[in-house]
Amino acid sequence: MALAGRALRKEVLHLLADYLWLGRVDDAITYLQHLSADRIKSQQWLDQTVDYLQRHHEKIPCYALRRALGLRNSSNRGEKANDRCVADRQKHKGMSGSSDGSTRLTSTTTLLRNHECDRWCQD
Repeated sequence: MALAGRALRKEVLHLLADYLWLGRVDDAITYLQHLSADRIKSQQWLDQTVDYLQRHHEKIPCYALRRALGLRNSSNRGEKANDRCVADRQKHKGMSGSSDGSTRLTSTTTLLRNHECDRWCQD
């Protein structure tokens, strides 16, 4: 959305992916901040992207290192756990609820699945 043209977007995304795969978030931010004005279609979108990278800098790992160490680079386990906690109880049984109710149901189900009820009640 920030860049002027599909070919440019593809080029920039490829370079950003390389930086981020190696955990070089600062380099990715610097690259985006130094794009020439003729390459930018929407400065607002570019600023939002840079802001996102700055806010999440500490949470963006070096994916290449994780792969080399045999660690996971996906969130599918977390998403599956969420599916088991929420979807099994609500979506697949025709239930609906408020955000607060869903959060409470998910928290309770997670406590039960992780066998943490006693510790949670005590602490």
